[in-house]
Amino acid sequence: MLRDKACIVGIGETPFCRKPGSGLSEMGIQLKAAMAAIEDAGLKPADIDGIMPFPNVGKAEAFAAELGCTNLRFAATLHMGGAAPVASLRAAAMAVATGVAEHVLVPGGWNGYSGARVRETAANDVDSIPGGAIARDFYLPFGLTAPPQWYALMARRHMHEFGTTEEQLGAVAIAMRRHAQLNPAALMHGKPLDMAQYLDSPMISSPYRLFDCSLETDGAAAFIVTSAERARDLRQRPVFIMGAAASQPYPADEICGRPDFHRIGLTTAAPEAFRMAEVKPEDVDFAQIYDCFTFEVIQQLEEAGFCKRGEGGGFVADGGIELGGRLPVNTHGGLLSQAHVLGISHVVEAVRQLRGAADARQVAGAEIGVVTGWGDFGDGSIAILRR
Repeated sequence: MLRDKACIVGIGETPFCRKPGSGLSEMGIQLKAAMAAIEDAGLKPADIDGIMPFPNVGKAEAFAAELGCTNLRFAATLHMGGAAPVASLRAAAMAVATGVAEHVLVPGGWNGYSGARVRETAANDVDSIPGGAIARDFYLPFGLTAPPQWYALMARRHMHEFGTTEEQLGAVAIAMRRHAQLNPAALMHGKPLDMAQYLDSPMISSPYRLFDCSLETDGAAAFIVTSAERARDLRQRPVFIMGAAASQPYPADEICGRPDFHRIGLTTAAPEAFRMAEVKPEDVDFAQIYDCFTFEVIQQLEEAGFCKRGEGGGFVADGGIELGGRLPVNTHGGLLSQAHVLGISHVVEAVRQLRGAADARQVAGAEIGVVTGWGDFGDGSIAILRR
């Protein structure tokens, strides 16, 4: 049982930007975030003996060499796209709980605005994502060239079956934007959004409008995991990992032929994580949900058990996921309004909330929080954290 045997003890982020770009290499920007996390924990680079880089943006050996991690003995990369950071959190917890490593660094970041875009990577490198060859042979020739088009299939099917509305998708975008107004680091800080603006925004891939889509961003973030015993001697108040799990849909490398079209990785992972944590969704004070697009928030809330399948639209409406609502979601503004840093900033924000350090966007009395990841064609990961 992994419950409460590992903690997050350090977090770090770079500033986020779009035009003209970070001015750094993808490794350079990640090293800045990694050093910030190491310093936040009160550690030295030589204390890091485990590194789990995000897929396709760095190698553990390079991180170790640049940081001065002279005793690297655990290294792994989980190929789950945006689900990788939270899945790596679980793997890091397993490593420190079993003595395989003492301090595991999980970095991630990219030049998602000034560098290669996701659609270019998917089109030019079939090995960049699971299902890349299927996308090349069966999706791209028919105009499904990028994630908004792939995931729009899921959103449209949900709208057809359950009556989910465009305004309910808009409620997700507006909630993220309102939270960003409380976060000076968010790219959309100072740029409020209302429903009329949302509905007037250009259509990208029906039903996804411009404001349904996450921000292409330059930026990086990182966190550090250690055992509960070692955490007591470090600088920051530890955040305990109560439960964690990761899973994939079936088949994971293709969307259209699934026997249960709405089943995603989180459908399997969430019950496992809640059982491990010995809590229920109604015990959670906030959630940081991987919001690559608005509908993916609704779907993950359903599959994680915060509401029944088909009821997610009503769950997010009328401020339900805003601060002060039934479940505050993405209090930093998320991928939609803070920045798209591959989901690692969701972990960083959860830690800030549980440290009581989220300033104007602090959830009062936050004790338990959830973080999810979504990757590729619906891979899922989830961690349940406590202060």
